[in-house]
Amino acid sequence: MKKILLLLAKGFETYEASVFIDVIGWNSTDGDKSTKLFSCGLTKEVTSTFGQKVLVDYLHSEIDVNEFDALAIPGGFEEFGFYEDAFSDSFLKIIRDFNSLNKTIASICVAAIPLGKSGILRGKKATTYNSKVRRSALKEFGAEIIDQPVVMDTNIITSWNPASAIEVAFLLLEQLTHKENSDYIRSIMGFTQIEK
Repeated sequence: MKKILLLLAKGFETYEASVFIDVIGWNSTDGDKSTKLFSCGLTKEVTSTFGQKVLVDYLHSEIDVNEFDALAIPGGFEEFGFYEDAFSDSFLKIIRDFNSLNKTIASICVAAIPLGKSGILRGKKATTYNSKVRRSALKEFGAEIIDQPVVMDTNIITSWNPASAIEVAFLLLEQLTHKENSDYIRSIMGFTQIEK
């Protein structure tokens, strides 16, 4: 069983978290059934960008990175405290630990910024929310900014904005299983035409 850790910072975007939950969930019931997702936060209850409260499976202090195969991080809003959690030592340590074991790390939108702050994007191709401010911040962390919706360099996936979120989730599933399986889940979820 491939285990994915969904790392939630305060102020995370629910849509960006939900794509990982749904794609991995659909695979666990209708795909090759090899994946399971677990959530994690710095607190047991994490409040999203628009005020939804989520109870996570694990606190950051309970995580043994060796027990997981991939890390997924949705972005969030600065106005709702996203960077308070995402720039914390505990949050950045989880990112570094996954990277040190060369495990897949999938981020959406501004979740690339804490990846950059952690130091794992230095000299790597990456992207983030398509605003000058966010891209400049990522560049300051040593990333080579690529003007594409989704960028993968070695084990790290970054993306532009919520519109690219579902593609990140399918790419993560492909990395954990295989392209045919990811394409099948994409198809039965209705993101491509099902062939008869």
